[in-house]
Amino acid sequence: MQYDAVLVISFGGPEGMDDVMPFLQNVLRGKNIPEKRMKEVVHHYELFGGVSPINGQNRRLISALKEEMRKHNIDLPVYWGNRNWHPMLADTLSKMKDQGVKRAIAFVTSAYGSYSGCRQYLDDIERARAEVGEGAPEIDKLRLFYNHPKFIEANAEHLKKSLNRLPEPRRHAVHVAFTAHSIPTSMAESCDYRAQLLDTARLVARAASVSDWSLAFQSRSGPPTQPWLEPDIQDHLRDVAHRKVKDVIVLPIGFVSDHMEIIYDLDTEAASAAGKAGLNFDRAATVGTHPAFVSMIRELIEERLQDAAERPCQGERGPSPDFCQPECCPPPLRPQTTTSSTSA
Repeated sequence: MQYDAVLVISFGGPEGMDDVMPFLQNVLRGKNIPEKRMKEVVHHYELFGGVSPINGQNRRLISALKEEMRKHNIDLPVYWGNRNWHPMLADTLSKMKDQGVKRAIAFVTSAYGSYSGCRQYLDDIERARAEVGEGAPEIDKLRLFYNHPKFIEANAEHLKKSLNRLPEPRRHAVHVAFTAHSIPTSMAESCDYRAQLLDTARLVARAASVSDWSLAFQSRSGPPTQPWLEPDIQDHLRDVAHRKVKDVIVLPIGFVSDHMEIIYDLDTEAASAAGKAGLNFDRAATVGTHPAFVSMIRELIEERLQDAAERPCQGERGPSPDFCQPECCPPPLRPQTTTSSTSA
């Protein structure tokens, strides 16, 4: 199949206080979010001047990807469109149409399969194409990459850096908590999100020679009456402290870049909970622009350009399919407060 562009699709985030409310309105459109929760999230942004790191990180990732593609003789322009903030996906597709793009490969900054991490992005693409109208470019999303060897490598190297910040005699006793965004259990029951996260955590822990690890969840935004995936990271840290553990490293494997759910939910709230529990807390970096991660994106693009039979992966689950089935990652059956992040 012939492609004439690469499109990076992400969640988006505000870059100043004037952006925060319009951004949240985009995120929460059609969702019954309590006013109290909305005010809490606005306050989180106020602490950081209304700036989420996600757009800046995406700019750096795209710059690194362009250079990686240049080195490997992939002569395609790279575009960028977001779900919830500028550059908005529909605006980007309109620009691509005007510049003659007919078909593009899309890299979505979500490694795992769930409604909000997979199917909703496919819906976003189709909605944006409909908005652009006749002549909108065809967009083919790349496969999920949670068990790609280079995604594992990038996470493992960041975990090792955190381990190396500890005095050598204490490294064998450290506990590693891998985290991801919690989702409603009704959503989790219809996809492999939790199983994929566990696979990634297991592979990263093995690569970093870590034996004491667990998977915890963060950033839930639903009402207390609605079940979401647990344990919550703050509850988990308190439980770890009861085991007389002294050092804990938190690695957010569910995310590929920093944003408000990292700098507030982990670096602020979880770090505070750990300190109160008497734990020495370290937060490992997201994959960001790690060279192995950037190389992985280029390899995924080459797979599609060359229609390569080999699909690198680790673990027992095998590579994800190139094209999602129509029934993949359906929305949860029960009404939920939100199906995606409220603080990118």
